[in-house]
Amino acid sequence: MTTSSDLIRAARLGLGSTLDGRPKRRLAVVTCMDARVDPWRLLRAGVGDMHVIRNAGGVVTDDVIRSLSVSTMRFGTNQVQLVMHTDCGMLGFDESSFRRDMQDMAGMPPPWPMMGFDDLEAEVARGVDLLRSSPMLTAVERISGHVFDVRTGRMETVAA
Repeated sequence: MTTSSDLIRAARLGLGSTLDGRPKRRLAVVTCMDARVDPWRLLRAGVGDMHVIRNAGGVVTDDVIRSLSVSTMRFGTNQVQLVMHTDCGMLGFDESSFRRDMQDMAGMPPPWPMMGFDDLEAEVARGVDLLRSSPMLTAVERISGHVFDVRTGRMETVAA
């Protein structure tokens, strides 16, 4: 399926759920939007097991903390895993070039930072530190950070 009409046809198959929205594992995962990263398969999870928050690079942003605070306060999650990956498009990202290209295309630069990074493990550690230090996430009992290797399928822990 590649077109929106194909997606709409597929959605009409009726994949409803009797789940209540609370993740069975009490887990929230923050990861990249990269199509090679399938957090459910990676963590051997199913529908209803966890909340998944995705963005470019899987970087910890204010919006990630906003979503995690809802996940913990309203849906009872008490664990967070940050999963970034090798060969990420945000690794070595040239923000100034992107801002110029966006200015040329849209007539204005993006109003937000792109948050590219040069060191994958350091960015995972930085993200874990931001999550652990957020007063909005005091209900979280465990926060860990990992790197998923898109070529081998292995995941290494950076911050336990």
